[in-house]
Amino acid sequence: MEIKRLFDFIYNQQATHPLEKSFGGKDENGEWYFYSTDELIKIAERAASGMITDGILPGDKIAIVSYKNRPEWTIMDLAIQFAGGVSVPLYPTISSREYEYILNQAEVKMAFCGGQDLYSKLSAARPNIATLDKIYTFEQVDGKPYWEDIFDEKHLERTEEIRQKTKGDDLATIIYTSGTTGNPKGVMLSHTNITHVVKETAMVLTFDSGESTLSFLPLCHIFERAVSYAYMYKCASTHYTGLDNLGGPDGDLAHVKPVCFSTVPRLLEKVYEAIYNKGLALEGVKKKLFFWALSLTDDFDLYEKRSILSKVKWAVADKLIFSKWREALGGNVKLIVTGAAPCPLKMLKVFNAAGIPVREGYGLTETSPTLTVNTMEKYGACLGTVGQVINGVELYIDASEGDYGEDEGEILARGPNITQGYYKSPEANDKAFKEIDGKKWFRTGDVGKYITKHNHQYLKITDRKKELLKTSGGKYVAPAPIENRIKEDFLVEQIMVVGDRQKYVSALIVPAEPALKDWCKNNGVEWKNLKEVVSNEKVIARYQEILDKCNPEFSHVEQIKNFKVLPITWLPNHPDGAEAELTPTLKLKRRVILKKFEHEIEAMYAE
Repeated sequence: MEIKRLFDFIYNQQATHPLEKSFGGKDENGEWYFYSTDELIKIAERAASGMITDGILPGDKIAIVSYKNRPEWTIMDLAIQFAGGVSVPLYPTISSREYEYILNQAEVKMAFCGGQDLYSKLSAARPNIATLDKIYTFEQVDGKPYWEDIFDEKHLERTEEIRQKTKGDDLATIIYTSGTTGNPKGVMLSHTNITHVVKETAMVLTFDSGESTLSFLPLCHIFERAVSYAYMYKCASTHYTGLDNLGGPDGDLAHVKPVCFSTVPRLLEKVYEAIYNKGLALEGVKKKLFFWALSLTDDFDLYEKRSILSKVKWAVADKLIFSKWREALGGNVKLIVTGAAPCPLKMLKVFNAAGIPVREGYGLTETSPTLTVNTMEKYGACLGTVGQVINGVELYIDASEGDYGEDEGEILARGPNITQGYYKSPEANDKAFKEIDGKKWFRTGDVGKYITKHNHQYLKITDRKKELLKTSGGKYVAPAPIENRIKEDFLVEQIMVVGDRQKYVSALIVPAEPALKDWCKNNGVEWKNLKEVVSNEKVIARYQEILDKCNPEFSHVEQIKNFKVLPITWLPNHPDGAEAELTPTLKLKRRVILKKFEHEIEAMYAE
C-alpha cells in the first residue's frame, strides 16, 4: 500500500504481516505483555473516538509524556493522528517552568502521562495553562483519569473520515528542542517529513519480519520515534522499556535478545567500560588474551582483506573473547543504530570488530531526523563519518561564513524531510534558513566536510558552528573533536573545552566515578569521597597522562594546557531543581556550565 501519513505504517503492517506480538511492554510487576497489530489499531481508533467525544477537533494539540517507553505512548500517538490532532511529546525531566512555556505556546488541550509523579507535575502547571482541560495517566492512579477511560465507539466513522482527509503535508507533531540557548522552540513536522525518513532509512534495518527489537531511548525524541515507526514498517516485534534494566543476566537485553536497537554513544561507552573493567579484573593467561583481543581492534577496518594468519588470529579472538561480548547484548544483535551525538571512533572500531555491527547516522529534530546514515551494504559505511546522504535529500557545504579548513563549512540541507518551521517563531524561522541561487536551505549549525573512500562520499561532522572558540590570539578552535577524543578514555565521563578569548585552551573534566574508584583501588589511592580524590596528586597526574596522550593529535593552539577535575556529575535534570548541565539527549549546555563554573575557569587562567 502507498504510505503518505504516519498512521499508514500500522495499516501496512496489518495488510502485509500482522503480528500477534507487535508492541510489548512491562507491567508494574515487571512482566511482559503484548498487543497484536489488530489490537493496536482497534484501541487507537477507540481512543481517537473518545478524544472527539471529549471535544478534540482537528488541529488541536495533545501532549504525551512518560519516564519510560511503553506501547501506550505509540498507541496514543496513532490515536491523536486518527482524531486529526497534533501530538506534542514532552521530556519527563524538564522543569515545571518549561512545561508551562511549552503547553501555553502550543495551546495544549489534553495530556497523557505516565503515573502519579508526572500527573502531579502537570497538575502543578495546569492553573497557569488556560487551554489544558484534561490529564490522563497510563498507570492506574486512585482518583485520577486513566487513559482507557477515554475509549468509546461513538465517533469511529468520524475518525475514518479524518484519516481519509489527512494529507501528507498536514502537521503531525510539534517537537520542542532542548533549549540550550534559551526557551525551547517548537519544531513543526508533517506526516511527509517523517514518513520520508522512515521509508528511506528502513533499508538499513537488516532483520526479518517478526523478529524482536528493543526500544529504550526516549520516544519524545524524534530519533527513537522515527526508529519505532521503522520497526512498525519492517513488521518487527517491538519491546518498549526504560534504561534502568537493560544489562545483566535478568536484564531486558538478555530476555528479549533483540536483533536491533538504537542507542546514543554514551551508552555504548558505558558498555565498553564495563567490558574493559572486567578485563582488568582477570588474571594470568585470561587477562593477556583479553587485552590481546582488544588490541586487534585498534586497526580494524570494515572492508579489510585479511591474510590467512590474520584470519586465524581473529577467529581465536572471536571464539574466546568477542563471542562473550555479543552474548552480553543478547546474542542476536544484527545492528545497533547510534545517533543524537558523535560516536567516538574507538567505540565504532571495538564493537564492529567484535561482530556487533554499529552504524552511525546524523540529523536533527528539524530534519525528521535523518540526513545521512551508514548502512550495512558493502561500502555503505565508513567508520568515523556519519555516512552517505539518504535518498531525496540534498546537502550543501557552505564555506562562506567562518574560518574553516579546506572544503569545510556549515552543512545546509533541503528535501522532503525538512521542518515546516518553528511554531509561532518567525524570527527563529528567518535565522534557520538561507537562500542560495534561488534555493531555500536549512542551516543545521553543524560544520562538516566530505570524505572520499571506496569511491564513495561520506559526510564527516567536524564541529558545531555556534560552539567554535576564538582564542585571544585570534585562532579558532573546534571543541567537539577534542572532547570526543578525550572521552574515549574510560576515566572521563564528560569534558568541556574552554578558552574563548583566552590565550590558551583549558578543560573542565567530570570523572567517570565507578571507573575512577577501580583505578584508585588498583593504584594505592585511598577512596574517601570524590571531592578528596580529585585533589589527589596521583589522580591529577593520571588525568594529565590522558591529556598528554591526546594533545599531540591536535594542533598547538588546540592542545589543552590546563584542566580541572570536578567532584560532581553533570546531569540532564537535578532532583533539587537546579539548572541542568546537559540536555535530555546528554549534550553539553555550554552556557550553563560556563556560568556555573566561572570561578574554576577563572582560577585555571589565574595560575
